Amino acid sequence: MIDHRKLGRELDLFDSDPLIGAGLPFWLPAGAAARYEVESYLRELERRAGYQHVYSPPIGKKELYQRSGHLSHFADDMFPPMSLSADDEVILRPSMCPHHALIFKSRQHSYRELPLRIAELGGQYRAERSGVLGGLSRVRAMWLNDAHNFCALDQVGDEVAEVLALIQRAHSDLGVGPARFRLSLRGEQSAGDDQMWERASELLRKALAEAGVSFYEAPGEAAFYGPKIDVQIVDPAGREFTLSTIQVDFHQPEQFDLEYVVADGSRARPVMVHRSLAGTMERLFAHLIEVHGGAFPVWYAPVQVAIVPVASDFEPAARAFGRQLIEAGLRAEVMADGSMGGRIRQAAVRKVPYVAVLGAREVASGSVSLRLRDGQQLDAMPIGDAISLVRRIAESRSHELV
Repeated sequence: MIDHRKLGRELDLFDSDPLIGAGLPFWLPAGAAARYEVESYLRELERRAGYQHVYSPPIGKKELYQRSGHLSHFADDMFPPMSLSADDEVILRPSMCPHHALIFKSRQHSYRELPLRIAELGGQYRAERSGVLGGLSRVRAMWLNDAHNFCALDQVGDEVAEVLALIQRAHSDLGVGPARFRLSLRGEQSAGDDQMWERASELLRKALAEAGVSFYEAPGEAAFYGPKIDVQIVDPAGREFTLSTIQVDFHQPEQFDLEYVVADGSRARPVMVHRSLAGTMERLFAHLIEVHGGAFPVWYAPVQVAIVPVASDFEPAARAFGRQLIEAGLRAEVMADGSMGGRIRQAAVRKVPYVAVLGAREVASGSVSLRLRDGQQLDAMPIGDAISLVRRIAESRSHELV
């Protein structure tokens, strides 16, 4: 069975150290390169869908989380307050939604701006017990692909449907296959009244039905502030977990007194739709490492082309080719140490999609011979054609190599 913890360390994707602490992994250059590419993709996907990106601090005053309800309903999962002075306590945030509520509140908004979609790929923190921590799948510091969409009541159904489509697009490009959809309903620890919960649950139920998505209901699995759609994923070991979510929230707009101006000049309360297309980068990559066995699709492979000069005489040409690849927006590395066979095997172990071998014939003709990760050997081709091939596959986000 593939274990992302073992494979992630073998591929130099991430590691940890007791001096940093349990549940606080750090990303090595290869893992950071893959993560950066995925993060950039998600931001661009959101931008094209009308999202506006923000940054907010991963810390807030105790009063912020008292108002949002996190301290009364979620305190066991939060780090304790840090005292800066007798009357000033701050907490590492467990969630971004209170910050985004205040970002919305900081400016007056008209009904013409709705739905207003605020997105952030930001840090949040959970005081997980050491016994449940593991690799990237359960951590104490995480970076969440998050957004909060503020809309009118009659826009909620369409907004949820659009988010569902966006989640399915992201999963397809990343190589994630959802197992099933769950409608998580109210539990004992919840905020708000029965009418609010019934209205929010019905909105999600209707959106799922209209999208033609098969789902099951799970009482007691909702967040404390509202029901949610959980996109459930199954890992290679058969374990099910939640990756992406959509939540309808009437509670926090009320708590933060959020308003927008309607057509007649009066004011109305927006509905807050929480959503994450791909969950936290940590949990996402724990799954991607296992699903792909470390052999990521070309577009987010840490190194897309490994260049192997046959002898040291050809190293200058190999480095020149590497610069051309990098200038073309690709990730390349020249492997010059050791025997040629050893370097090719090392590239295979590292799951590099393409190995470019450069010898006397290739240098003299300005061509390159590409060896694919799956063992295929392509005929020698002009260097420009090789660059175009790799760029085409990467830009199309294909899961194939040719």
